[in-house]
Amino acid sequence: MSTDGEVVAEVDPRYNPDIPHGARIWNYWVGGKDNFPADREVAEAAITAYPGIVAIARESRKALARVVRYLVEEAGVRQFLDIGTGLPTENNTHEVAQRIAPECRIVYVDNDPMVLLHARALLSSTPQGATSYIEADVREPATILDQAAGTLDFDQPIGLIMFGVLGAAVKDTAEARGIVQQILARMVPGSYVAINDSVHGDADKAADAIAEGGYEYTVRYLEEIASFFDGTELVEPGLVPNSLWRPDAPDPEILPSHCGVGRKL
Repeated sequence: MSTDGEVVAEVDPRYNPDIPHGARIWNYWVGGKDNFPADREVAEAAITAYPGIVAIARESRKALARVVRYLVEEAGVRQFLDIGTGLPTENNTHEVAQRIAPECRIVYVDNDPMVLLHARALLSSTPQGATSYIEADVREPATILDQAAGTLDFDQPIGLIMFGVLGAAVKDTAEARGIVQQILARMVPGSYVAINDSVHGDADKAADAIAEGGYEYTVRYLEEIASFFDGTELVEPGLVPNSLWRPDAPDPEILPSHCGVGRKL
């Protein structure tokens, strides 16, 4: 709509700053500004319960950049499907990938209306490549795959990125495993899946705190997360704490959040 010639963006009616949302809570932990008092209250409660949650969030972002860099530089991947991307920050998937190979094509997926409001930042791209955004829930893999086919070539390898989304959105582990397998089934051998999530330990304290604030996050056992890689071969060093996945420099901090990358057989 417009007033006096000025274009004004319409706000999604589902968007409610008074209800804490995982994407905005996470944004607060990584030092972003796209969050509101309701989000900050829950985020601070989690920090009080487990101060390491901030380091987990920031290490996850660093691990994501290293994973994408590996997939482009060493594995030769030129296409990415990033599900549960969250609010734009530094070193988003398309930025890391296209700095190395400008022809990379990236599809982002999220169901948070606020991410949609910021999608313009995600949709920037090199002229040689492409980025697109799908508003969908991770629990709608068929919809995601159908729409992603408008940007990605499913006859060529794809890097599937699922950082934090399975813990945030899918409580049942069997359902989460089924979603990953359904998406992988559409991808050709030589494609990759990268998953990051929290494991039982100190992270449970933060999960309990945010649950009391009205937002739930499912923390899993390491064996459960490992099962999401069924049908793939784990890339070295395997499913490990974020700071140990091909670090740029030695980092002694071991936190209860792991990531891994699997190559579809």
